[in-house]
Amino acid sequence: MQKTCFYETLGVERSADGKTIKSAYRKLAMKYHPDRNPDDPEAEAKFKEAGEAYSILSDEEKRAAYDRFGHAAFENGGGGGGRSPFGAGGADPADIFGDIFSEFFGGRSGNRQSQSRGSDLRYDLDISLEDAFAGKEINIKLPTREACQSCEGSGAEPGTSPETCPTCNGRGRVRVQQGFFTMERGCPKCSGRGQVIKDPCRKCAGQGTVQKERELSVSIPAGIENGQQIRLSGEGDPGRAGSIPGDLYIFVEVKEHEIFERDGPNLYCRTPLTMVTAALGGEIEIPTVEGGRSRINIPEGAQTGRRMRLRGKGMPSLRGGPRGDLFVELFVETPRNLSAHQKELLQEFCDNSSEDCNPESHGFLGKVKKFWEDLTDADEAR
Repeated sequence: MQKTCFYETLGVERSADGKTIKSAYRKLAMKYHPDRNPDDPEAEAKFKEAGEAYSILSDEEKRAAYDRFGHAAFENGGGGGGRSPFGAGGADPADIFGDIFSEFFGGRSGNRQSQSRGSDLRYDLDISLEDAFAGKEINIKLPTREACQSCEGSGAEPGTSPETCPTCNGRGRVRVQQGFFTMERGCPKCSGRGQVIKDPCRKCAGQGTVQKERELSVSIPAGIENGQQIRLSGEGDPGRAGSIPGDLYIFVEVKEHEIFERDGPNLYCRTPLTMVTAALGGEIEIPTVEGGRSRINIPEGAQTGRRMRLRGKGMPSLRGGPRGDLFVELFVETPRNLSAHQKELLQEFCDNSSEDCNPESHGFLGKVKKFWEDLTDADEAR
């Protein structure tokens, strides 16, 4: 059976450089990898073909021989044909794939420090709307782990020190050959740390950290909104054996306010009006979030649902822009628990009122009356 041209297998021109060839192989290997195509003989065959083509074309000497003699250059013991590209003299799979195939190599091959980085912590913080408006320095008590002072975070008993892991030679990772493919995983002996502790510290049991409670000052910026986070770098749990600590994430919850409702930078205040004030107009006093007072003139005949705007009386912007606005929404309160005399006065007022006093009510009643008349006319027409 005649073999397919290696350049055609990888889908590249004969003039392609090494970078293009490597990129083409990476795409094919990702597409046809057996782990992504289980029980698919055709995909496995294409994966092997791509590997064979790359093993030849990625080597300058082999490529030159192939360009001159074709497949015949590697027949009858010529070398290269049918061999794994990851064998002797071949490319390192970690070098070829990097992070793209990290799942096939058991995780990224970063240094041990990044692998043993401390855990991130979360802290839920409730604050008032006033604190969100003005900003505040708040002290919180945080249960966390700190580096053990007895062993200085090494995990080894004082006077001793961790030893290089004999299984991975300090790399923290080991390579395992699984048939055609080579995989890289965290070392099972040292859990990826690259070191083993034969004499663990008695105070921290070899962990290098101890449980403690510490107090931390947190600066709450003015204008922070509900659900936003504050990230404090390096304030999480310390890493193993003195590696970098994790981060602390503070999730802010702004508690509901009994007067104001917030929507971004704007505040809303639902304000009741007496029937008399709504009818005759007047002046009312409105509180502001910073504790001040603002006066609002109510026009005659004010209706429920009318909004009045106080510019610059809302929340500050977290990014330093202008303050939001305060919207005052009016609602007219219907009198209750009237005395007999008050009822008489209201009835007298009603008897002396014209349609102009309640235009919306009379307009609505007119529409209802017409609606009923149209229904009656339709029934009669039938």
